[in-house]
Amino acid sequence: MSYTKDRSFSEEKPRIEDEQILTPEVLKEGANRRTSVVTKDGKVVNAAGYEDQLQRHYGLLSICGLALTIDNAWVAFAGSLSIAVLNGGPAGILYEFIVSCVYYAFIGASIAELASAIPSSGGVYHWASVTGGQRYGRILGFFTGWLNFFGWIFDVASIATIPANVAVQMYICFHPDFVPQKWHTYVAFLIITWLCTAFVIFCNRLMPYLQHIGLFLVVVGGLVTIIVCAAMPAQHATSSFVWGNFDANNLTGWSGGIAFLTGVLNGAFTIGTPDAVSHMAEELPNPKVDLPKAVFAQIGLGFITTFCYAIAVFYAISDLEAVTQSTGAFPIAAVYAQATGSAGGTFGLLLIVFLSVMICTVGTIMMVGRLWWVLARDNATPFSPFFSRVNDKLSCPVEATVFCAILTSGFGAIQIGSATAFTDLVGSFVILTTISYFLAFFPHILSKRQNVPPGPFWMGRWGFAVNGTACALIVFFNVFFCFPYGYPVTPLSLMNWNSVILVGCVFLTTVWWFIHGRKKYPGPKLQHLYIEGIGEE
Repeated sequence: MSYTKDRSFSEEKPRIEDEQILTPEVLKEGANRRTSVVTKDGKVVNAAGYEDQLQRHYGLLSICGLALTIDNAWVAFAGSLSIAVLNGGPAGILYEFIVSCVYYAFIGASIAELASAIPSSGGVYHWASVTGGQRYGRILGFFTGWLNFFGWIFDVASIATIPANVAVQMYICFHPDFVPQKWHTYVAFLIITWLCTAFVIFCNRLMPYLQHIGLFLVVVGGLVTIIVCAAMPAQHATSSFVWGNFDANNLTGWSGGIAFLTGVLNGAFTIGTPDAVSHMAEELPNPKVDLPKAVFAQIGLGFITTFCYAIAVFYAISDLEAVTQSTGAFPIAAVYAQATGSAGGTFGLLLIVFLSVMICTVGTIMMVGRLWWVLARDNATPFSPFFSRVNDKLSCPVEATVFCAILTSGFGAIQIGSATAFTDLVGSFVILTTISYFLAFFPHILSKRQNVPPGPFWMGRWGFAVNGTACALIVFFNVFFCFPYGYPVTPLSLMNWNSVILVGCVFLTTVWWFIHGRKKYPGPKLQHLYIEGIGEE
């Protein structure tokens, strides 16, 4: 099969006659005109080079809801508060979060541009295959796809841990003498992981509606929490506590500058999911237009909700030591208890977190399953024919989704043996995913941005500055994100193993490249659609 040299993409809105009946066939044809590519032999394929196998049932509202619920920024912030507060206290957290959002704004703009041009479920994996050009695209895409997958599968484990911790903490609200054990959280973790996996597999047609609920919980639930934390405390913290005293609250042992830069990792974990919705591109009727909007909605609304939530929470704290030294499963509960003064009020606020992050877990498991499926579809994984299957009735890659749930269950068990190791695994999500972004952005710059056809959202001459800034910041911050958490360093408690995890993931990918990829991995089909000089027999 050979593809049209002029790459005839249809970006116009479908033309529907005035008196034409809007049957499902007509609507599907209109959607195809916005998502399809036509080959020389007349075959219609999607932007990834395949015929559609999944239903395109996500509208703009539902995909924005998915972006916000997968990110779930203010909930992720709440989950990491007891760790983040060591890097300069409340003031450090707030200013570090602002910096991380500026950092991810450049990344998000670069991702939105590529998603608009190449709306493929492979995301950065497929974009790197194109930006790398004819000579380097195949190997570059292979490593990008695997590093992106490693990052996201580690993130699933961290996300599923949050509702598990919240569930245990909700029990503690009315049983204050209960002492949680690590295995309690892990049992809850397993139940939640597999319940969410079952929902992804058997309730796929309900997913867009679930994301509407998730969007409501993220926005309205966050607003309710902010109002409660602002209005109910009998005594509020001082402004100097919230906005100042960085040096006094820097408990890392590092100097102020290094403590601040390493602390940006906490904000990055909160906001750092801009590529998530790109892996759902083949389930949107109009991905070239809707994906960029979803990316910007995730970063913009994520920043607003989290920043307002953080301010309300910090002013509600009357005893910071009780928060940092909490023995509960979810330390933010100590803040809620100080704010509301009652077990019932604390339980209610935790319930909002629990429901919101449950939907987040569903969306994240779904997205990671799609990512593994895309890799398998391109023969980049072991047992590719098995994992590349799609159940047409369920509109779900069942085998890929179950495999990701099994991996998540295994990674979740690490927290039983070592909380430090599990924390490092969570932190490596930011480093692995941003490096995968770099592998797509940097070749885009080197090729003078000529390998990618402009989509509806295209930054033009500003793209060089935005892409270049994103690449520079990725390198800069990832160096500091590998610094030990405190100084002097103790191997068991303060050592940062992110660099070791990164090297391990690169090593495993390299081994698999020489075992399988070098000779048997053909590269994604979309290379034949976008890169001159590549044809397929």
